[in-house]
Formats: sequence, structure tokens, C-alpha cells
Amino acid sequence: MSLMRWDPFRELESFRERMNRLFEESLAPVRGEPGEQYRLFVPLDVYEEGGAYIVSAELPGVKPEDVDITVTGNTLSIKGESHTERDEERANVHYRERRYGTFSRTVELPSDIDTSKIEASFEHGVLKITAARAAGLQPRKIAVKGVKPREIAASAGKGSTHR
Repeated sequence: MSLMRWDPFRELESFRERMNRLFEESLAPVRGEPGEQYRLFVPLDVYEEGGAYIVSAELPGVKPEDVDITVTGNTLSIKGESHTERDEERANVHYRERRYGTFSRTVELPSDIDTSKIEASFEHGVLKITAARAAGLQPRKIAVKGVKPREIAASAGKGSTHR
């Protein structure tokens, strides 16, 4: 039996390799059988602006007619497909980074939206969905009333069971 000297840098290198593998597997496009298309990841921004909720999705290379947006209750779903260019003249492609395939994202919207007033626009590869808040459900400021110290002392002496 031979003794090996402990090397903390070897442990860190092993940890780094495992973390790299984890990120590569979790961020890689999902792929099934050979010849199947990729399932794409669509980055989203969700924010509030001017009394409405805005959902912004980056969809480079996707045509507006290839996007399907549905809302069920407060669940907003964005689905679609990005098509690849089939150019038979370029048979000797050595490297391709252009994405194609299907995508699907679901977002739970707040309960105070008016689903009949949801609008979508598409410009320069960015899908922008605007969900207006319902008119009757706007937040309302509630004033907090304080109790004067004398009232607290007077109510503490009446019927108090604490000693």
C-alpha cells in the first residue's frame, strides 16, 4: 500500500470539472434521436410598467406567424418553432451555431390582470406581451391610524386578566 500526499488543488480541479459538466448538461439543448430538432431555451424578462405587466422574450430567427401565445387563467404560454435554412449548395458545413427547433415557456402572471386586454407585438426578434391590470383591482393606499398612549393605558386597566 502506497501513501499519496493530499493535494488540495487536485480536489479543486475535480470539483471544477464536475461543475463544468453540470452546467454543460443543464444548459445544453435537449436532443432526442438523431435527426430530431433541438428544444430551444427562450430567455424572458418580466417586469411592471405603467400599470401593466410586460413579458419580453428573445426569439431571434423566429417569424411572428410561428409563435403561439395562449392564456389560461393566469398562466401565459409561449410556444413556437424556429426553422433551419436547408441550403443544399452548402453541403460541406464545418461549423454551425444557428439555433433551430421548438420552444415553450410558461409564466404565471399575477391575479390582477385583465386577460381580455393582453396584447403582443414582435419587433427585431423580440416578442413583447403586455398584460394590463384589471381596472377594479388597482392597489389602494390604506391609512394606518395610531392609538394614543393614554388610550393604551386606559384600555389595559379595564378588564385585563394579565398580572
